[in-house]
Amino acid sequence: MLQKLLVAVLATFAVSTASARDYISIAGSSTVLPFATIVAEQLGRNFNQKTPVVESGGSSVGKKGVCDGTGLQYIDIGNASSRMKVKELEYCSKNGVQVTEIKVGYDGIVLANSKESPRLQISLADLGKALTAKVPVNGEMVDNPYKTWKDVNPALPDLAIKVYGPPTTSGTRASFAEIVNEKAYCKKDKEVKAIGYKAKLCRAMRTDGAYVEAGEQDNLIVQKLQDDNDAFGIFGFSYLDQNSDTIQGAELSGVVPSFDAIGDGSYKASRALFFYVKHSHVQVVPGIHAYMKEWTKHWGEDGSLADAGMIPLGETEKLEMISRMEELPVLTADDLK
Repeated sequence: MLQKLLVAVLATFAVSTASARDYISIAGSSTVLPFATIVAEQLGRNFNQKTPVVESGGSSVGKKGVCDGTGLQYIDIGNASSRMKVKELEYCSKNGVQVTEIKVGYDGIVLANSKESPRLQISLADLGKALTAKVPVNGEMVDNPYKTWKDVNPALPDLAIKVYGPPTTSGTRASFAEIVNEKAYCKKDKEVKAIGYKAKLCRAMRTDGAYVEAGEQDNLIVQKLQDDNDAFGIFGFSYLDQNSDTIQGAELSGVVPSFDAIGDGSYKASRALFFYVKHSHVQVVPGIHAYMKEWTKHWGEDGSLADAGMIPLGETEKLEMISRMEELPVLTADDLK
């Protein structure tokens, strides 16, 4: 009896889904957004089905959205520029949702400014020191007092620190805070370690105006830099690549962001890009398998995604991801450790 009831419920879900929504719903990372949009548009152009709807909102929105539950009111795929954490996967499990993780490529995180101003040359450690919320002064952690870049390091410009960046929902911000604030600065700074301050707390960004949350749309940050020659912005490399006529990337620890530098690992401020597929929607929302396969047609070194600024996976990783697309292994907490 219980088995018949379960079959009936699943059948009802499948019918209601097919009749009420005949397109794929995707949301999440603003960094993944332009790449996912290219794939979605190609799918809609080449197949007899509606173009998937791709929305932004940030990596947190993508990961939470795909885990919120099963049914038409929830998205099918969540995009992310930071990997799902165990706590986020537990939220999936709590709501009865299983997902498969697909890595699609890599992207650099850049600190950029207008080409009307000199290119900034700064170490990752000094950048973290300039932007983290608390720093050591006289043996204790206090609110960051540095007003200019020169206050952080006398070799830097005597220019007020003003950096536009994404909000807390952003995977770009999470990755920047981990790579720059935590690992490059706090974990290596002798004073921070002497105080016993937990490096993870260094991920908090300043809220005194030196760091300004500018929303999830990276192109809006680019516009601010074009209007303010003294300001800097944090966003994904693809947006720098697409606007290289007006803005430039800072040299971080001796390396200027470029396609090759991110690809070979010499540019350290980089991260992987993902999407998460909800298992229960794969067989009821048309086109999800086709959408995943469409990524593989464009993610090569000469593909449209590379042209848009995405750094391709290595060949071994590509084969692994293709296998995941076909087999849909369930993501587990052990996979994330």
